[in-house]
Amino acid sequence: MKLLQLYLPLITLVLLGFVLGGIPATIPLYLGQFLFWVGVPFSIMAFLRQADLSGAIWVAPIVAWVAIFLGGGLAWVWIYWHSQKTDLNSWRKPTQGSFILAAMVGNTGYLGYPVTLAFVGTQYFGYALFYDLLGTTLGAYGLGVVLAAAYGGGGKSQWQLVKEVAINPSLWSFGTGLLFRQVPLPTLAETTLQALGWVIVALSLVLIGMRLRQLDSWHSLPKASISLSIKMLVVPLLLGSSLSLFGLTGAAKLAIILQMAMPPAFATLVIAEVYNLDRDLSVTALAVGSGGLLVTLPIWLWLFS
Repeated sequence: MKLLQLYLPLITLVLLGFVLGGIPATIPLYLGQFLFWVGVPFSIMAFLRQADLSGAIWVAPIVAWVAIFLGGGLAWVWIYWHSQKTDLNSWRKPTQGSFILAAMVGNTGYLGYPVTLAFVGTQYFGYALFYDLLGTTLGAYGLGVVLAAAYGGGGKSQWQLVKEVAINPSLWSFGTGLLFRQVPLPTLAETTLQALGWVIVALSLVLIGMRLRQLDSWHSLPKASISLSIKMLVVPLLLGSSLSLFGLTGAAKLAIILQMAMPPAFATLVIAEVYNLDRDLSVTALAVGSGGLLVTLPIWLWLFS
């Protein structure tokens, strides 16, 4: 029942965004800018007030980095093995870069937050938050950018990359939220803050639908399917089965597994465009992975809930 309760608003809001995706391209652009600079940072501070930050919460970013390296490593091994059997030209360096990126970092913010909140609640939201901000975000715009620069072309200077990570508003709101999470607020203000946080989550799902409307490439489906299998099946299964060794059980364990099982992040497409990687492969992985989550999510709930 909880899965159906999640799927109804999830599918409805994404479909709404997909239908609205035909509006002028400037509107999704402005919505994305608003969510990046204001909306998502605001929701982080709102939900952080209700999150339980005790226990083994610092394990979350450690697991995130293990998942990043494991996904990237398995993707590299597949490329090496497959290129020995087929024409190496089908694995040009830009294609290799997009393939590895899609297997490394997931959509743990825009999509991971609402899914995790739906199944583990605000109490364990801290695990998802630490996984995303100290794992995925730094992994995508740190290690991911370094990888893209090695496999692609163009790009920005090292100073520009460091600056982009440093001014990331989600990281700043995370720090601010930690400082002021114990400051008491009137009941009405607290309730309003939480309600606005959920509005931001809804807008994030609508934006996902809008962006999916703009994805129209399917030529790289075979390669994308392999990368998604690594990212959304192999890595969560291997690491999820070993999380008990870190002392994680119950809802805390599920929160991390759900983040691990997310489809590729939109950051992979942004990086692919900036560094001239294989945009078709990145686009296909995003589209198929976002739809495939509806199939894989029940698997993780059945195995680890």
